[in-house]
Amino acid sequence: MKKLSLVLFCLCFALPTTAKILSAKSIPANAKMDVELIIPTIETSIYARPYVAVWIEDAQRKPVRTLQLWVGKDEWLKDIRSWWRKVGRYDRVLVDAVTSATRPAGKYRFSWDGLDHDGHRVEQGDYTFYVEVVREHGGRNYLRQKLTLAEESFTHELAATEETGVIRLQYHSK
Repeated sequence: MKKLSLVLFCLCFALPTTAKILSAKSIPANAKMDVELIIPTIETSIYARPYVAVWIEDAQRKPVRTLQLWVGKDEWLKDIRSWWRKVGRYDRVLVDAVTSATRPAGKYRFSWDGLDHDGHRVEQGDYTFYVEVVREHGGRNYLRQKLTLAEESFTHELAATEETGVIRLQYHSK
């Protein structure tokens, strides 16, 4: 009788988890999100190219994927505070894999293929898109946009800030 009770107890707690795993549905195989990021020309006597981090987090605020990381030297990674605290200080291999040089003012386009850091397609659901831009002798902007990734396509625009122009997100699921 004790064994049967233990089995029933385990099943009661395991079934919701198992059901969740079985019901999880990935975003469509061809889904992607195009990002257009503008770094404006700033007229000032001392101008330094900005450090930029762009990443995605899931509904539990767990980092899913770092899309872009523009920084001059490793010693400046900590200046991109929010990204550093969430991702950078914990994963040296990731930092090495995604870091590239800072960029001058201009319009930049890149895409996210819907994969997480491990190369798995993310599940449909709620996510947040983040951009952090920091400029030595300049400003700091931290932007975020809530997203629902599923079967439907969408477009979002994040308003221009002191350190960024308009940022456009276009999710294509078909």
